[in-house]
Amino acid sequence: MNKYELAVVVSAKLGEEERAAVIDKCKEYVVRFGGTVTEVKTDEAPRKLAYEIQKQKEAYYSFIQFESEDSETPVELENRIRLREDLLRFLCVRLDEA
Repeated sequence: MNKYELAVVVSAKLGEEERAAVIDKCKEYVVRFGGTVTEVKTDEAPRKLAYEIQKQKEAYYSFIQFESEDSETPVELENRIRLREDLLRFLCVRLDEA
């Protein structure tokens, strides 16, 4: 079982319910493509970005850790997330099993 972490940067312009819906949709994508969500960490307050992204200076960070036996899960996940306009940035990485 491979362990992964999906980091997403959500627009600060969205309301609390909309942000929660975006994170839920990301978790839904993980499950749809054969993964199991193990942990979700979400910021309570927006963080200042190092540089502007789409004319925004602040955003919310969320980290979704998941496991999957299928190596195609991260690829399919990134392909779906790339189409979402409410996410400013995302990154999916494989975690080392140290």
